[in-house]
Amino acid sequence: MSREIPGWVIAGFECAGMTLSRVLITAVVVENRSVAEVAAQYGVSRSWLYELLARYRREGEAAFEPRSRRPRSAPTALSAAVVELIVELRDKLTATGLDAGPDTIGWHLAHHHEVVVSRATVARYLAKRGLVTPQPRKRPRSSYIRFAAQMPNECWQADFTHYRLTRPDGRPGPDAEILTWLDDCSRYALRVSAHVRVTGPIVVAEFGKAAAQHGYPASTLTDNRLSGGKRGAGTRNGFEHELRKRGVTQKNSRPNHPTTCGKVERFQQTLKKWLAAQPDQPATIAELQALLDRFVADYNHHRPHRSVEHRATPATIYTSRPKATPGDRDADTHDRVRRDRVDTAGKITLRYQGRLYSIGIGRTHARTHVIVLVQDRDIRIINAATGELLRELVLDPTKRYQGTGRPPGPTRR
Repeated sequence: MSREIPGWVIAGFECAGMTLSRVLITAVVVENRSVAEVAAQYGVSRSWLYELLARYRREGEAAFEPRSRRPRSAPTALSAAVVELIVELRDKLTATGLDAGPDTIGWHLAHHHEVVVSRATVARYLAKRGLVTPQPRKRPRSSYIRFAAQMPNECWQADFTHYRLTRPDGRPGPDAEILTWLDDCSRYALRVSAHVRVTGPIVVAEFGKAAAQHGYPASTLTDNRLSGGKRGAGTRNGFEHELRKRGVTQKNSRPNHPTTCGKVERFQQTLKKWLAAQPDQPATIAELQALLDRFVADYNHHRPHRSVEHRATPATIYTSRPKATPGDRDADTHDRVRRDRVDTAGKITLRYQGRLYSIGIGRTHARTHVIVLVQDRDIRIINAATGELLRELVLDPTKRYQGTGRPPGPTRR
C-alpha cells in the first residue's frame, strides 16, 4: 500500500497543531484500533506504521520530533586528506601566479597525486571553503567562435608587451618589452625574449632564431605595430621582406581587434601575472630573461592547458604532430586531422575514397582518445592526452581491416 498522503490531509493535521505520526499513534495506542484499519484509512503502508509504533515504544515523545533525512554515510565523499590537498594546491598555484581553477587542480591531482576528482567536485569544495571569487555574468562559451590551426607551425602568432623593471632599492625601474612567438595550434611558446625596446631588426632576428630551432611556419599572424619600422608607400619593411623570401604567408589583424591575436594576448596576460607574483623582481634585462626562460619551460612542459584537448601540455601537442612548412597548403595531398576514440575491441574506423576501413590499435588502448593524422594513405595515430605514437601505417586499400600484425588473443607475457 502506498505511503503517499494526500496534501489536504497533512494540511488539516498541521492546522490542528498535530503531526501525522501523532495521529496514527493515537489511533492505534489510545483508540485501540487495528494497524490494518488505521493504515487503510490514512493511506499509509502497514510496515511503516509498525515501524512508527516500535519507535514510539522505544523513544516515547521523542518519536514525534522531526528527523533528518541525511544519509548515515557518504561513501563517495572526498576524504579530509584530499580536501586539504585541493586547498593546498589552490594556495600554491595562486601564490606562484599560475591558474588555480578546478580544471588545473584536477589535472595536478591526477598527474602528480594519482587522485581522480571531477571538475564539479573540486569547484564545490573550493566554494565551501570560500575560495571562489564571484565574477560578473559572462557570455556563454557556446556563443564563442574559436579558430585554431590544425597543425603545428601552420600559423605563428606574435606580439610584444611591456613590463616594468625594479631598481635594487625597490623603486620602479625602466620599462622593458617582451616579444613572444606562439604556435597557434598547440599554444607552444616558441620564443619569448626581453628587450629594452622591440624594433624592426629585433623582430626579424628573433623570428630567425625561432625558425632555426623549430622550422619556418606556413604563416604568421601579427598586429600592424609588430611589423615595425617606417616605410614608404608600396615598400616592404624588413620583416615582410624576410617572410616573402622564406615563402611564409603574412596575416595582419585589423586595428582595434585584439581578439584576432587572442592566443598570444592571453599568453602575455598569464606571463605577466606570473612575473608579478615572483618574490624577486628583475632589475635588469638579463634577470627578466632568466625569469622568462623559467616560465616558458614550465608553461610548455609541465602546465596543463585548458584550451588544448584533454588538458595536455603544449609540448605534447607540438612534438607529437607533423609540422606544417611554407607552401604546404599548395601541396597536392589530402591532409586530415581526426579526433576519435578507440572502441572496446581496440579499433578505430577511417574512411578513404568513400570506403570505410577498420584500423587495429590494440585492446590495451580501449576507450583511449586519439588524434588521427592522415596524409593520403599515410596514417599516424597518437594518444590525444600524452602524445604517444600508438601506431603508424600505410593504408592497404585491398584490406577492409588493417591489423596490427600481432597474433589474436591476450598479450603474451
